[in-house]
Amino acid sequence: MAAQVRARTVGLLRAVPIRWRILSIAALNSLVVAVLAVLIWNGAKVLGSAWDDVRKVRESDKILALLESETSRLQNLIHRYINQPNPELFAEILLLREAVLGTISTRAATDPMLSGSADELERVTERFLNGFGELRTLQAAIAKTYDEQVLAPARDMAGLYSIIEGATGHRDALIWPSLGKSREAFTAMLVAANSYYLSLSSQSAEDARRNTDTIEKTIPVMLDLAENDLQRLALKRLDERTAALREGLGKLSDQLTNRTELLRNTIDLTQAEEIQAIDDLTAKTSQREQRAQETFDRTLAAISRRVLTIAVFFLGIILSAGVLIALSIRLPLQQIMTAMRAIALGDYDRQVQGITARDEVGAMARAVEVFRENAIAKRKTEDELRAAKEKAESALVELNTAQQNLIDAERLAALGGLVAGVAHEVNNPIGISLTVASSFARRSEMFEAELRSNGALRRSQLEDFVRTSRDAAQQLVANLHRAGELIQSFKQVAVDRSHAERRQFNLAEATDQIIASLRPVLKRAPIALSADVPEGLVVDGYPGSYGQILTNLFLNAVNHAFADGRAGKISISARARGHDEIEINFSDDGAGMTSEVQRQAFDPFFTTRRNEGGTGLGLHIVYNLVTQQLGGRMMLESRLGQGTTFRIIMPRTAKGGNEASDTLSDGTPQWPNRTMSST
Repeated sequence: MAAQVRARTVGLLRAVPIRWRILSIAALNSLVVAVLAVLIWNGAKVLGSAWDDVRKVRESDKILALLESETSRLQNLIHRYINQPNPELFAEILLLREAVLGTISTRAATDPMLSGSADELERVTERFLNGFGELRTLQAAIAKTYDEQVLAPARDMAGLYSIIEGATGHRDALIWPSLGKSREAFTAMLVAANSYYLSLSSQSAEDARRNTDTIEKTIPVMLDLAENDLQRLALKRLDERTAALREGLGKLSDQLTNRTELLRNTIDLTQAEEIQAIDDLTAKTSQREQRAQETFDRTLAAISRRVLTIAVFFLGIILSAGVLIALSIRLPLQQIMTAMRAIALGDYDRQVQGITARDEVGAMARAVEVFRENAIAKRKTEDELRAAKEKAESALVELNTAQQNLIDAERLAALGGLVAGVAHEVNNPIGISLTVASSFARRSEMFEAELRSNGALRRSQLEDFVRTSRDAAQQLVANLHRAGELIQSFKQVAVDRSHAERRQFNLAEATDQIIASLRPVLKRAPIALSADVPEGLVVDGYPGSYGQILTNLFLNAVNHAFADGRAGKISISARARGHDEIEINFSDDGAGMTSEVQRQAFDPFFTTRRNEGGTGLGLHIVYNLVTQQLGGRMMLESRLGQGTTFRIIMPRTAKGGNEASDTLSDGTPQWPNRTMSST
């Protein structure tokens, strides 16, 4: 029963195109979004109002914290200024005073949370700042009293003591002990007065009064012991200045006491009142923030419940519709997939179901049916193509074999050219040696005939024969040694080329041997060849392949870079790259290459001298030997009219094998897969 209901429902849904089914889901989703958006918008207004209250309360808290911080700092600065007055502190106090008043007048007065209390804050702050003005006036009076009524009498007393000491003729005078005691009391009094002025120490004030009493008590004694009128006059003046000093200390003490009281009652107490007012406002703002936060939380919870209820309701509707729509698509697709698997397995006789449906899946079923019919036709065509492919593969094998034969012939042709050149080069020292030997034989016969004759042999004849013999021997040794070197170099090069044997070899020695085998070609062309290969570069690889590389590059330069007998230079250099690689540069200053030629330089059978007998395999062989048998990299740099440079980077230990350089495992020639060049 459930299966029938499902099939009937799927049939009804398949009457509606798939795009409309999917759009119905999108419409339901859009409806959900719209309803949720309305709920969220209504709740957002309430949340915005509550959050605005929270934000305003927090702004008020910031203003109160700023006021509390600034007034505390202002109080500290005032205390510092009272203890150590200086212009910098006074300027900082004035700036901070304006900042506090500005905060109260501009920010606190305009803040709706603080506007009712701004007047009280401003009144307390003004009283606090006016107290600083009174303190500053009192501080100026204290400084004036200290300078005029303490320090000024003290300076006069110091001068009077000097006069009395000067009027005393000798240290044994009767006045001297009392004078010393009075002078010590004066010094102690001055130190105590300074300490009291700077630190307000009660002990210092007591010491200053006690020492002043001592000075006053010693003056009558010194008057009785005075020896002259100058001393008596100075002592009377000292008594007057001491009385003035006592009066000044008393006045200074009263003023300092007034300053302390003013600091306590006006500055500190007012600042405490302001802090208390700020704390009261902070408590009020905290309560309002708590109420606003509770409103915000209640509104957010209500919105969440409504959104969740509506979301669950619509989610059930959407899931039900989605399941039905998915069934209307999945079941027909399963039938199509079953038909496709059968076609993929070669079962072309199974019919595709659902081709009569009018929705998109029905169109897919009809397309699969067409595919099945095409697969039947394709199978027939593949049978015909398979036979043609076998014929083409046989022809390709024959073509690859011919190509490999051409590459081997090109290599042997280069070696054959070396044979002809070396034979011509060896012919010269051998011919000279033969001529010298024939001449030496005839000279020996003549000397023997003269020796057997009855005539006496002169010393000059013997010396002439010895000199001739020595010259002939030297020429024979030099020419035969030259011929031996040429033959040995060619022998090593030929053995390396023909056997492709892997061994360790010195790069400098191998390069010299290869250059020696190329000398005959150099004699026929005005080309200068130079080599810069340092000693000590030892390679574990294939010297024959290395020789083939240099020979092909050299012959390529002679035939293309210096065509038609053009003069030029070829240089070969090598250097170590780290511990594992060697870089070899082969460069010429010849005709250079165009960008088009560079792109095809390493391709097999590509040549610019096809009409002159070029095969186009020289650089292809070089590239294969470098990249495959030696396991290196090769780069080409050339500019038209400015020469060409081949950069070869190869490992000190070759990574290729005897067969890897030419063919793959199936016998197919390995061609270069890329060419690095620059224009």
